[in-house]
Amino acid sequence: MEQLFIEAGTLMLAGMVFVFAFLGILVVIISTILAPLAKKYPDAKPSSAPVAAAKSESKVEQGISPAIVAAITSAVVRYRQQHK
Repeated sequence: MEQLFIEAGTLMLAGMVFVFAFLGILVVIISTILAPLAKKYPDAKPSSAPVAAAKSESKVEQGISPAIVAAITSAVVRYRQQHK
């Protein structure tokens, strides 16, 4: 009975060492591969300006001139200022 506990403990210890070594090697490989890629392609920060520009471009493509858009925008701003 004592021999079985010794074998079980040995297998458990060997398994834990194998898993720890495998995960350590995996972390080292991933960090060495991904670190240069992360430096080369940093995260893009979202910006609201391109979205606004894209929206105005789509209106222009539909046939609404920028002067009309400016006039409507000015009227809406003036209406909101008067009706606070």
